[in-house]
Amino acid sequence: MTAVTESTGSTADDSGGDSTGESFSFLKSRTLKWIIIATAGVLMLSLTEEFARPSTTDLTSVGTWSTALGWSIPIFLAGLGGIYSERSGIVNIGLEGMMILGTWFGAFFTVTHGPWWGMVAAGVAGAAGGLLHALATVTFGVDHIISGVAINIMAPGITRYLASVHFSDRGGSITQSPGLQGLSPFNLPFLAGGTLFGWKTPDILGRIEGWDVFLVSNMARIGKGLSSGMSWFTVLAVALIPGSIYLLWRTPFGLRLRSCGEHPAAADSLGVPVYRYKYYGVVISGLMAGLAGGFLSIQLTGIYKEGQTVGKGFIGLATMIFGNWRPVGTAAGSMLFGLLQTLQLRDRAASHGLLLLVALLVFMLAVRAWYTRGRRSRVQVPEMPPIGEEGTLTASYSEMTRAAALAIRDLRAGRRAAAYLFATSLLFGVWYFTTDNVPAQVPQVTPHVAVLIVLIFASQRLRMPAADGQPYRKGQG
Repeated sequence: MTAVTESTGSTADDSGGDSTGESFSFLKSRTLKWIIIATAGVLMLSLTEEFARPSTTDLTSVGTWSTALGWSIPIFLAGLGGIYSERSGIVNIGLEGMMILGTWFGAFFTVTHGPWWGMVAAGVAGAAGGLLHALATVTFGVDHIISGVAINIMAPGITRYLASVHFSDRGGSITQSPGLQGLSPFNLPFLAGGTLFGWKTPDILGRIEGWDVFLVSNMARIGKGLSSGMSWFTVLAVALIPGSIYLLWRTPFGLRLRSCGEHPAAADSLGVPVYRYKYYGVVISGLMAGLAGGFLSIQLTGIYKEGQTVGKGFIGLATMIFGNWRPVGTAAGSMLFGLLQTLQLRDRAASHGLLLLVALLVFMLAVRAWYTRGRRSRVQVPEMPPIGEEGTLTASYSEMTRAAALAIRDLRAGRRAAAYLFATSLLFGVWYFTTDNVPAQVPQVTPHVAVLIVLIFASQRLRMPAADGQPYRKGQG
């Protein structure tokens, strides 16, 4: 008989059934967790900016975060599409191809009918690509990866042919469209001083920014950047975060969709039409990817260019994993990619300052690994047997010795990981203080390295849908 002990952490029931758990439910909520993470991120950026002065002041500037929000939207929409598809049990590697379809059809209908119809056409084109992927994987049982790769290969050929037919006589060429006119940008009322029914509202965040108080003004600048210079397309994309959370986790539709990705046979036994819901998930996934492509060509760049997605569909899949197949985490990962893309375009000195930021973050991870890695291991410690039972006492002590050895091994592993992290932090610090700039490739690969770090240190907390990517035939057990 064994009992589980843990040197840190409470043994209280987490179900929230008692009054104490209900009183402090907010302290355990995901909302508080993301608030703490966001505040810590702003603090790290603010400290990095202070240490990096006067070479850069762009890490928390209004312009940087306004641009970063725009660049994050296509990545987020692609990642959100991946969530819908994989929550239904279908891996959608074809998000990149569906984005490409969205860029062309969005551009063409913007030229002929305007930006709103352009976005509608982009979503429909992406949904058509999703329907093709669903037909191949759900109905005919084609391997998900093969089907997705085929769409990624097919989409550029389709758009190149269509561009040669329809753009050449409209001021474009075989590789690009004529210039596109997106929606006019605006600022949110009150937060960023936008207009409300013709009335110029106060700029609350701008006033706080003017206080020039460390961290407070930095947070105000970032908030103003996220609430200024946006379009209605941006507002609708951001609204998809709470909308998707509600749809997937608060409605019967979402429960059935997620059940198809967790245990389709059990869902089928309860009367859920598994094939239909898999189709729903993949078509919605294509719709999101098409909207991502349309936003990229119509609103973000103002032109369709061949190959302009440059792997953003795959980056969207990375942010989906980064966010643990949840919309809020996916949005946070998208902002990371969007910020680094913006710094690469706006301020190379700020990109150099990211070396110091990485050094500080890795140092914090090292401290955390040093003090908590060994403590958080769960060790099976046997209970002492009743006195007088022959042979059981020796066996119990043997189990205790083995458990202690496992705990020491885990502690040493934590210390070893901390040592590696300390060394990595030192290397980044030396790199920052001994150089004045970084190669152009560093900002491009940094988000991918960040995703790998998350997968290494938080892989046990990441949980993909249980039946994701597995073939399913109706009636199988």
